[in-house]
Amino acid sequence: MPTPLKIDFVSDIACPWCAVGLASLLRALERSQDAVRATLRFQPFELNPGMPPGGEDVGEHLARKYGSTPAQQARMRDTIRQRGAEVGFAFHPDGRGRIVNTFDAHRLLHWAGLQGEGRQLALKQALLAACHGRAASMESPEVLLAAAAEAGLDAARARAILDGDDYAAEVRAAERFYQHAGIQSVPSVIVNDRHLISGGQPPEVFEQALRKIALEAGA
Repeated sequence: MPTPLKIDFVSDIACPWCAVGLASLLRALERSQDAVRATLRFQPFELNPGMPPGGEDVGEHLARKYGSTPAQQARMRDTIRQRGAEVGFAFHPDGRGRIVNTFDAHRLLHWAGLQGEGRQLALKQALLAACHGRAASMESPEVLLAAAAEAGLDAARARAILDGDDYAAEVRAAERFYQHAGIQSVPSVIVNDRHLISGGQPPEVFEQALRKIALEAGA
């Protein structure tokens, strides 16, 4: 009998390693169905909460924030593309284009979570594909609405959310909760509110950890 596990996937749409991590985690869950029955929820984390409208060129942003050179950034893109390909996620060859504010995407994700686990996962995957697969702008309402429609969500309700401030307080509260819990980088995968798996790990790392946690939980 598979052991039920609660999994909170703390991440930001703008994070390429979050796309890799999610694809890896889903493969691990598929491989470990004999031992694990997971409830997966997505929790908000903003890498750049103060990013103004229009955002910033990704190359300039990475150089300013991390001191990386264009050559270093190109090598990192190649690494991320390769890791993505290994788990079935196709990155845009030129990267993301611009870094923008992702708060509205997180508001939609919170709403999607209220519609059911499957809807939230579908929206998360649609948003990651738009951001990292097509280099679409995550501050564009039309991009966000297209992702909501792709996930099978009510487009009119999604537009009303974007036009107002629904779920802003809930997203802020969740962000504060995980910050106060010590989460400083993403993706962070928290299992049963106790076990932390950090980073865009390969599927076998996730699978090994999940099987171990399930075994301990079922003991």
